[in-house]
Amino acid sequence: MVCMPSGLLRTDQLTSLWIPNSSPKMSLEWLVAWSWSLDGLRDCIATGMQSVRDCDTTAAVTVACLLVLFVWYCYHVGREQPRPYVSVNALMQGPDATGLQNGFVYCQSPECVRCSHSEGLNQKLYHNLQEYAKRYSWSGMGRIHKGIREQGRYLSSRPSIQKPEVFFLPDLPTSPYFARDAQKHDVELLERNFQTILCEFEALYKAFSNCSLPQGWKMNSTPSGEWVTFYLVNQGVCVPRNCRKCPRTYRLLGSLRTCIGNNVFGNACISVLSPGTVITEHYGPTNIRLRCHLGLKTPSGCELVVGGEPQCWAEGRCLLFDDSFLHAAFHEGSAEDGPRVVFMVDLWHPNVAAAERQALDFIFAPGR
Repeated sequence: MVCMPSGLLRTDQLTSLWIPNSSPKMSLEWLVAWSWSLDGLRDCIATGMQSVRDCDTTAAVTVACLLVLFVWYCYHVGREQPRPYVSVNALMQGPDATGLQNGFVYCQSPECVRCSHSEGLNQKLYHNLQEYAKRYSWSGMGRIHKGIREQGRYLSSRPSIQKPEVFFLPDLPTSPYFARDAQKHDVELLERNFQTILCEFEALYKAFSNCSLPQGWKMNSTPSGEWVTFYLVNQGVCVPRNCRKCPRTYRLLGSLRTCIGNNVFGNACISVLSPGTVITEHYGPTNIRLRCHLGLKTPSGCELVVGGEPQCWAEGRCLLFDDSFLHAAFHEGSAEDGPRVVFMVDLWHPNVAAAERQALDFIFAPGR
């Protein structure tokens, strides 16, 4: 048994301690060393407490603040997830979307930026950009900010060969036509599924045996001939009734990496020109997209002219062009040649960055 004083040991106290089976000299040395160990431990604890008071409290507060900011950021990012494609099974079971007339989505909102040409459009776009930056970040938004700030000047001063009607994104490479490699993955995927899309079109086209326009088709205005379209996605909104009729083609859209599906500039449809049809020269709404035509039926005498440059479609092949250039289409064949049919889908311009795509989806979201 060892008797230990509560305070610091003095030398005269050490001599009165007794440790069994130990000589007095060994006991004295052990207790002195033990006393020094306690002093070191006490100094270590005191130093640690002082460091917490002096430095670590500030570090802890900083870490706590960063953690709170991170949780806040995750919450706000989670509130605005990109809208995924609806599954085909959901389309088969769900009710038809509102605002459909004959299977075609008509814009009914006076606030729609896709259809608005008022003086307040630029202010509306800038407000949408500010709201996006508050929720996410200003990083990578320089070109969009520049475009919105000077949109009026861009649209009014553009040469007549390229003049998008709604939104012009500056500093994008411009060309009437683009090489297939511009969106190689999606072009090759569409071409591999040529027969699938063609079969679903032929099943749809059987309904044209009577005189009335079949359900889901839209008649477009042309000076001569007939131009009808069957939309799967119209201005960023899928058309459920039509998608149910072309389930494999609709699934294919979900596999495309650059398909514009979440803003008003995105469309996917089957476009049919009857012989003798002329689509007069016009401009598309924006230069942020490339319009892709997959030829399904391409008789002779059909031609597409973009920026003054003529091109012909080919069955099973994709043709990429920038429809913000002045463009027109013709079918000058005979009735025996049959209609010209293409599957049309809007893809992102390859030089629009991922951050810009996300922001443009937000700014030009359908109904915003």
